[in-house]
Amino acid sequence: MTDSRLGAELLSLGYGDTAIVADLTLAIPDGRITMIVGPNACGKSTLLRGLARLLRPRAGRVVLDGTDISGLHTKEVARRLGLLPQTSIAPEGITVADLVARGRFPHQKLLRQWSVADEKAVTEAMTLTGVSELADRLVDELSGGQRQRVWVAMVLAQQTPVLLLDEPTTYLDIAHQVELLDLFAMLNRSHGHTVVAVLHDLNHACRYADEIVVMKAGRIVEHGEPGTVVTAELLADVYGLHCQIIDDPETGTPLIVPRASPYLTAGR
Repeated sequence: MTDSRLGAELLSLGYGDTAIVADLTLAIPDGRITMIVGPNACGKSTLLRGLARLLRPRAGRVVLDGTDISGLHTKEVARRLGLLPQTSIAPEGITVADLVARGRFPHQKLLRQWSVADEKAVTEAMTLTGVSELADRLVDELSGGQRQRVWVAMVLAQQTPVLLLDEPTTYLDIAHQVELLDLFAMLNRSHGHTVVAVLHDLNHACRYADEIVVMKAGRIVEHGEPGTVVTAELLADVYGLHCQIIDDPETGTPLIVPRASPYLTAGR
């Protein structure tokens, strides 16, 4: 794992008596976009929680910058990793601007509170996510899609080199999904952020990923470039989905076309 800032070594994770991820080893490529995909309950979000140190390993370890992440101070981890969880609950009565500003907490010190750099980071994050005009609104008053963009802005305000995103397009319509994924691609290409995201939409994952990690039953089945990894045979095995793979006419990446039900084609 010498070539990776973040990774897992023989990592096992679970909840209570239930094992979810077992003996998993993965190196996250630096400066790349990695998408984690797989069927429901396969361990995608559990793996992301483990990488973010929100879940204590049963065995193995998560390594960040060559160090076992469990030995790092919480603020130090938060200065290196930004996490957008699957579900987030804002404090009651908080405004958009105040919530986004909380992304600067890891950078605060006893003798250095709010600064010009903090203000700039918050302003840029809100501009990038298109929530500047919502600054004075209460988060509770926003639509699901608006709230999701505000949470993304808070993560961006952390200004971490690594972004961990658990289903970031949840609650967003198709236009805003593409807009948000384009944003993450820009942050990766222009600013060098390492992006790791759990996605359900396989076509989005194939289009935006430099590397795709396919999970099933708590283990990694395949990982590598989407054009190499994603095949009709793999999807039949992992998802039970019968489909054909064609080239995306825009990007040339794999585009998954599920086999049509005979009820859809009958009489047409």
